[in-house]
Amino acid sequence: ERKVAHAISSSLMARLMAPIANTDGSADNTGTNTGATAADQDGDATPGPAAPQPLFYHRGEQQAALICAQEVARYEVNRVLVPSSSALSRPEVQALLVADVMEKMRPLQADMLEGVDENTRPLDIAAVVAKTTQLIIAQSIDIPRIAVVPSGEVTTGFHPFKLDLNRLHLQPGKRELVAHNLHTNEQTRMAMEGERQENRLEDYIVHAMIDFDDIDYPTHAELLYDLAGQAVAHFQSYLSEAETHDVLNHNRRLIANDIHSQMMAHFWEQASHYEVKVNRGFTELRPCNVTASADQPIRPIRETLEQPGRIKQMLFGGFARCLYQYQKFDSDTERRFAIILERDSLKWLKPAKGQFQIFYKMGANQPEYIPDFIAETSTCTLMIETKARLDIDSQEVQAKAAAATRWCKNASEYALSVGNKPWRYILLPHDEVNESRHLNDYLRFEIKPS
Repeated sequence: ERKVAHAISSSLMARLMAPIANTDGSADNTGTNTGATAADQDGDATPGPAAPQPLFYHRGEQQAALICAQEVARYEVNRVLVPSSSALSRPEVQALLVADVMEKMRPLQADMLEGVDENTRPLDIAAVVAKTTQLIIAQSIDIPRIAVVPSGEVTTGFHPFKLDLNRLHLQPGKRELVAHNLHTNEQTRMAMEGERQENRLEDYIVHAMIDFDDIDYPTHAELLYDLAGQAVAHFQSYLSEAETHDVLNHNRRLIANDIHSQMMAHFWEQASHYEVKVNRGFTELRPCNVTASADQPIRPIRETLEQPGRIKQMLFGGFARCLYQYQKFDSDTERRFAIILERDSLKWLKPAKGQFQIFYKMGANQPEYIPDFIAETSTCTLMIETKARLDIDSQEVQAKAAAATRWCKNASEYALSVGNKPWRYILLPHDEVNESRHLNDYLRFEIKPS
C-alpha cells in the first residue's frame, strides 16, 4: 500500500496562503499552500475537500498578510508588549506591526503595482494588518512556552525495586584459551581463570556496578546489595554454590549491565527549588507532519468507519471548529471524541510535536509528551488525554499526567495574570467516550495538581 507524507498547516495559514484567482479566472498558486500536500512519486494527489477561502483576494494584500503573520511570530518573545494573542489588537501593537510590514513590503511594492491600472485601489497596510491579526486571535489558542528550571541543591538517586531476571538464565561452562604456535603449528589449551574469587557472592555484582559513572557507592550501597542479593537468589534457585560462584565470576559485567539498565527506569532527581519561566505568552501553531495511505480519500469527521482498525492510515476533514484543516487520529475513540469537541468546544486541535515542549521522566530519560487534544471552552482551556482503561495506572501514563498537570498549573497562573482562561488536565478512559455525552460531562476526570 502506497503512503504519502502530508505537511498540514493550521487553518489560519491555509487561509492566508490559499490560491487567489487571476484576472482571467484561473488560480494563482504562486507561493501558496492549501494546507495539506499529499503527492506520491507518480504525482497523483490525494483527493480531498476544496481549498479554504482566501482571506484576501489581491496578491499585494496576501503578501502583506503573510509578512504580518511572520512578524507576529517574532513578537511572541516580547511578553511585556504582547502577553497574549489578544494584545495584538492594541493600538500600539497595531502601529508597530504596520510599520514592520511597510518596511518589509517596500522592496516588493514596485513588483506588486506593476501593470496595475490607475483605477486599482491602493494597498491599505493598516487594514490588512487589522484583519490579519483579528484572524490570528480567532484562529488561535494561547499556548504559553513554559520552562521549569531546577535551582539550588540538586540531588539524585534510585528508588528500590524488584529486578526482572527472567532474561538471565546463565549456566556455568568450561572456558579455555587456545594458544597457537606459528612456528611449530601446535595448539595448547589453558583453563581460563575468572577475574577474582570473591568471598561474598553479592560482591561479584556490586564491584562491577560501581564502575558506572552515575553510581556512587557510599550513597547507593544499600540498594546495590539489595539488587545483587536478588540476583544471587535467582541463580541459587537452579545452581549449586560452586556453579553460582562460576556464573557470577565470569558474567559479572553482563549481569551488572542488565541491572543498571533496569535501575535507569527508577532514577529520580530532586531540586531544593524549581523556577518557572514563561518565555512566551502564546505560540504559533506548528505544522503537523503525518503520513497516510495514498489510496484513502480525506474523510468527513462524522463518517462511520467500516474498518476502524485502519484509522491510522486515514486523514479527516470537514471541521467547523478545529484549528487545522485536516487531522489524523490514532484510534476511532479519538475520532468520536473529536465529534464531541466539534459540537461543544469553541475551538480545538490535536497539537503537533514540539508545540508544548512538555517532558516527563521515565527513569533517566525525558521523552516529550504530546497531548491528544487541546480544546477551549467558555470557561477554561482543556488538555485532554484519552487512554485505554487498563493503561491508566501504568507508570508511563501516570508520569505523563504528572508532567501535564504541573504544566497546566503553571500555565493557569500565567493565563489568569493576563486575563486568560485557566488550564485543566483531563485523563479520560477510552470506554467513557460516547458522542451522546457533553464535553462538560468529562470534567469529572480532571487530574488536579498535587
